[in-house]
Amino acid sequence: MKISSCVLTIVALGGGCTSYGYAQGYPNKPIRLIIPYPPGGGTDTIARPLAQKLSESLGQQVIVDNRGGAGGNIGMEFVARSAPDGYTLVVGLTAQLAVNPSLFPKLPYDPLRDFAPITLLGDQPYLLVVHPSVPAKSVKEFIALARARPGQLTYASSGNGSGAHLAGEMLKTMAHIDLVHVPYKGAGLAMPDLIAGQVQFSFLTHTTAGPLVQSGRLRALGVTTSKRSPALPDLPAIAETLPGYDSAVWYGVLAPAGTPREIVTRLNSEILRVLRSADFQQRFTMAAVEPIGSTPEQLGDYIKSEIARWAKLVKNSGARID
Repeated sequence: MKISSCVLTIVALGGGCTSYGYAQGYPNKPIRLIIPYPPGGGTDTIARPLAQKLSESLGQQVIVDNRGGAGGNIGMEFVARSAPDGYTLVVGLTAQLAVNPSLFPKLPYDPLRDFAPITLLGDQPYLLVVHPSVPAKSVKEFIALARARPGQLTYASSGNGSGAHLAGEMLKTMAHIDLVHVPYKGAGLAMPDLIAGQVQFSFLTHTTAGPLVQSGRLRALGVTTSKRSPALPDLPAIAETLPGYDSAVWYGVLAPAGTPREIVTRLNSEILRVLRSADFQQRFTMAAVEPIGSTPEQLGDYIKSEIARWAKLVKNSGARID
């Protein structure tokens, strides 16, 4: 990952991200943690345990609030327009913070101007999964099949501009194949059609795909990171067939712009404490997520660099909102 996970070690030793200027009395009421997708997707498996841990450490309930739709834009706009008092937070993904600025001509929020970064949580690969009816047992065979059936293989995503959408567009461009994108309003809503074979393949997180692969309802062909995932060492990286392919998903926690620095610092400290706890790291490992952690400034700089990176990829792929 681009931000070193040693940040967690630095904080554990008492340096870097701590501050003693906490806002007096914060928090004194429940906090809402927005997920910009409907319930049932991979983001839930990260955000809900985080909310539970933060509830314990902050002494106030942290309530998960799923607000899906429009590629995550609805949830992000809600947070951007919320009071900057530390009581409305969001778990934003690559899609909302880095990809959507290049896909949506009139994005209802600005990832850099409208939010106060708190910390990068971690990143994880998507799994390229196919319905068992698809006669391909490897990425190489899948590409050959797509070339033999141009425009016939359909893939589901959690919405236009989602990480899964761009993972498919990147595969389409780099492999020179014709694939058909079918957007849904969240990964959970796509599952019935994928399991039924109404769409042939998708890009899912390990948490979502794992049980379906183990039960034989889906077949995993590869991961979207540049190298194999330590949590899934037997599953090849797509990059082993298509050198240079890299389309992971990362997660960050943000607040509305203007949130007092003392509150941002407090939340950064508490979230990093959660990230380095043994049980939470075990949860991340089970979900094939690499815990990272960062300062607010590092997350802000990272978002800037990712916006630039994805702008080039979107342009080169020709991806667009259908």
